[in-house]
Amino acid sequence: MSELVAVYGSLREGFGNHSLLGDSQLKSEEVLEGEYTMLHLGGFPGVVLEGTTPITVEVYEIDEDTFSRLDMLEGYPSFYNRKQVETRAGMAWIYYLHCKDEWTNTFVPSGDWADR
Repeated sequence: MSELVAVYGSLREGFGNHSLLGDSQLKSEEVLEGEYTMLHLGGFPGVVLEGTTPITVEVYEIDEDTFSRLDMLEGYPSFYNRKQVETRAGMAWIYYLHCKDEWTNTFVPSGDWADR
């Protein structure tokens, strides 16, 4: 079984948790338009599904073991939840924070974690 996952923070190339993706294949780098707000949570970002900011993502094809490792890293489903979003590579899972109102952290206006 393989799935697609859209990553926007520490799992992106050049960031600290990228190695968890192992040999996963990069399928696309893109900007998801619209309904997001990226928050700076200290050493990593979080995204809520309310807002008007596009976010920069990398989309990877991952296997079941990698998906399990990502769920563990992201604290799914208690810290982050996940849903599928449309990307150029196909429907991909994205991890998001449960509710915008719970967070008072700094916004990342560009929606690109590399610009924080």
